[in-house]
Amino acid sequence: ITTQFDMEAIESIGLLKFDFLGLKTLTVIDKTIKYIKDNGKEFSLKDISLEDKDTYELLSSGNTTGIFQLESSGMKDLLVRISPSRFEDLIAIVALYRPGPMGSGMLDDFIKRKKGIVPVKYDLPQLRDILDETYGIILYQEQVMRIANELANFTMGQADLLRKAMGKKLPEEMEKQKESFIRGAMANGISEKKAKKIFDFMSYFAEYGFNKSHSAAYAYIAYQTAYLKAHYPVEFMAATLSADMDNTDRVVRLIAGCREMGIEVLPPDINLSDKEFKVIGNSIRFGLEAVKGVGSSALESILKARKSGGFFKSLEDFLERIDQKKVNKKVIESLIKAGAFDSLGLSRAKAMHIFTQIADNHSNIYNATLIGQQSIFGSDYGVQDNRFKEWSFDEILRFEKESLGFYISGHPLTKYKKILEEMGTTKISLLEDLEDGSEVVIGGVLTSFRRIKTKTRSEIMCYCQLEGPEGNVEAIIFPELYNKKINILQEDEPLIVRGKIDKTEKGIKIIATDLIRLDD
Repeated sequence: ITTQFDMEAIESIGLLKFDFLGLKTLTVIDKTIKYIKDNGKEFSLKDISLEDKDTYELLSSGNTTGIFQLESSGMKDLLVRISPSRFEDLIAIVALYRPGPMGSGMLDDFIKRKKGIVPVKYDLPQLRDILDETYGIILYQEQVMRIANELANFTMGQADLLRKAMGKKLPEEMEKQKESFIRGAMANGISEKKAKKIFDFMSYFAEYGFNKSHSAAYAYIAYQTAYLKAHYPVEFMAATLSADMDNTDRVVRLIAGCREMGIEVLPPDINLSDKEFKVIGNSIRFGLEAVKGVGSSALESILKARKSGGFFKSLEDFLERIDQKKVNKKVIESLIKAGAFDSLGLSRAKAMHIFTQIADNHSNIYNATLIGQQSIFGSDYGVQDNRFKEWSFDEILRFEKESLGFYISGHPLTKYKKILEEMGTTKISLLEDLEDGSEVVIGGVLTSFRRIKTKTRSEIMCYCQLEGPEGNVEAIIFPELYNKKINILQEDEPLIVRGKIDKTEKGIKIIATDLIRLDD
């Protein structure tokens, strides 16, 4: 039954409502297993041990880019602080990483108890079995229910009512429940004083209690992805990239993660790439579908020609064998800029030079080929002009950004690494974990900007997109600073931006207070 009634309305007539949600992580897991098996290895999720040392070492290192639920820098920091050593720790981490537990001191208390800094004590022996996995802290709603059931003879239905009352802080209901709890506990030989203390203990922690089954389900998927990353890092990162290839910001972060792991991400290749990202030894090869402008029709034509006739031997061979009705001029130019023809022995500049002459100088022949009337390379219209200029590294990167949406051979900021470190810059990927209003210094390439006029005085201000090796952020430049720095606001300009973090529901922006050209 599909219904738009909410859970309270459904519950009132004795029914249970389920929400079935899709999860892209399951696709990532499935793709990873496929890549593993494609490499001739046997693998089954059923064989994963929940006591795998390598997995816990990876989690404790904070190297969790791509790991379900554990990717944010705040979560990475928490993993390093807690150093999970058992699956129960991971369940607890998922439950603890919320504003309530972090703001109440529960998180710090948990860490101190786990590390033995603060001793774990239990008011009653019966509590040890219930609270041992969380080091004596009530973290889960289910623990509240078990305490009420085992210490005060509550039925599980009554215990659930207690859980709801505590979670919602309902004073009248809490008082009723407290009386019932004390009576039940005293019937089990527990003193009134001890029963009151335990109830107050439950009440304090229950405000932040989390559903354990929910946390355990998330933790299990997180553990599976961590296991795959620990044991099959190349396959896992390739699968993650394939699942997110339409999200440029995400791909940028994942590529940065690959580089930190020592995994080389290779450009798309007309002979070696498939539709999606692909594992090549200890490297990952870009998928052709990731190239901008290469639609499904063009991609199918290229893969079909390669399958029927084998690898393309040259640019000329490629142009003769593909269906040029589907693989048009813009597609081929995008492939060249992305580096897809590098393996044919041509530099990107030379490949573009050859193709441009064919397409422009002999457009009548090129157009004839499009409708299958004759071959460019079987005519006397070969390339005569061999004069061209090789692209600089910055030009190669710029064309990669144009054709892929991101840099792959490197990043324009790499050559400024020492300067960025000396200036104490913050990685763009870490901005989300800083407080609103925090002062920061960031480095980035100005990839786009738009000017607008202020409503009050019609002065020009500017919104800029800055891209670093780990992600993008928007900087807002108000009129006074804009007028001072107008000469350096150029696309592809590497900049240092000083400013303050501005957090809103729409995301994070930087209110710029100063701009510096990195080339100055």
